[in-house]
Amino acid sequence: MSHRRVVVTGMGLISPLGETVEVFWDRILASESGIRTASRFDCAGCDVRIGGECGEFDPHRYLDRREVKRLDRFAQFALAAAQEAVATSGIEFEKTAPTRTCVVLGSGIGGLYEIEEQHNRLRDRGPGKVSAFTIPRLMANAASANLSIRYGAQGTSVVVATACASATNAMGDALQLIRNDRADVVITGGSEAALTPLGLAAFAAMKALSTRNDDPQHACRPFDRERDGFVLGEGAGILIFEELQQARRRGATILAEVIGFGASSDAEHLTQPSETGVGAAQAMRSALSDARLEPQDIEYINAHGTGTPLGDAAETVAIREVFGRSAAKLAVSSTKSSIGHLLGASGGVELIATIMGLRHAVAPPTINLNNPDPQCDLDYVPNTPRDLQVRRAISNSFGFGGHNACLVVARYE
Repeated sequence: MSHRRVVVTGMGLISPLGETVEVFWDRILASESGIRTASRFDCAGCDVRIGGECGEFDPHRYLDRREVKRLDRFAQFALAAAQEAVATSGIEFEKTAPTRTCVVLGSGIGGLYEIEEQHNRLRDRGPGKVSAFTIPRLMANAASANLSIRYGAQGTSVVVATACASATNAMGDALQLIRNDRADVVITGGSEAALTPLGLAAFAAMKALSTRNDDPQHACRPFDRERDGFVLGEGAGILIFEELQQARRRGATILAEVIGFGASSDAEHLTQPSETGVGAAQAMRSALSDARLEPQDIEYINAHGTGTPLGDAAETVAIREVFGRSAAKLAVSSTKSSIGHLLGASGGVELIATIMGLRHAVAPPTINLNNPDPQCDLDYVPNTPRDLQVRRAISNSFGFGGHNACLVVARYE
């Protein structure tokens, strides 16, 4: 059965490496790191004091004073990134059918800043000082709801929460909405702002984070023998998915085509990936099948690649299982090495990086890869970008709970 074709016509982001796609991409290609000592709160006494912080972000550049007051940081990120995505797409929502315009976003945690702030008020000043905006700010669907209001999107408006796979699962749902003729345009991607005192302390307590506090720019080391955990980041990646014929009619610039999606569950452990990579492999196989491709048709994979000892090894096993002999010909890289792990937002930012690689014929690097792990024996594009003609690529996202999600994108031809 033939599907309605789905294309990307707009992209926007807020990231530790900048607040526009072009700035982000230039810094990725310069092999820069956006990881620094956390500066938004006092880290004294914390085992981990580093993160991929969006230090340049000022919500007042994107939102009026009332909106800033009523939105948690994660929702501010989403609305700011959406401004760039909508502007680059050139879409005029007043000319689209509002009931066929949808918003599907991913967020693994939601308004953690608000939860912490209001808990502190409750503890220090009593229940009468808790803000009336607390619930509207902290609810995980606040970003998608506010985007629906801003752009008059009266179709499906939801948030997907599958931990670190959230944005990729959300974009998979967006793909299906358009394919199945339930929408013509979907604002999608993900947003997260969990780099807070509680967020940092909680992940550190799990021993999930790198403790290279004295060398933050080299802390995130996916696939390296000396990797010691991921680096917590924050930000948003928002994309405009659109039905091909509508995009053509309005003369949109088509950035890429979304051609496949796959998802699975490890069904094994709440926080650790399957060492056999079985769930990740199944998600990649499903995505390839949905795209009607064979493994040898893929040239590049934007890996989940967080820098955890178990996760990177398991992803390598999964890629080898799916791609077989073709695995040796793949370019595989982790852009998390430059920005940290944006949790539920990571899939959105990483799909943007993947699409930029397609458009500019380059594979972005995995920085800080100086001592390759023998268990991680693929071509991870170490330290510097590589010219590469990429026609089709996969973006992987794997999350706590055993959630696995993969998207296949292609150059529009």
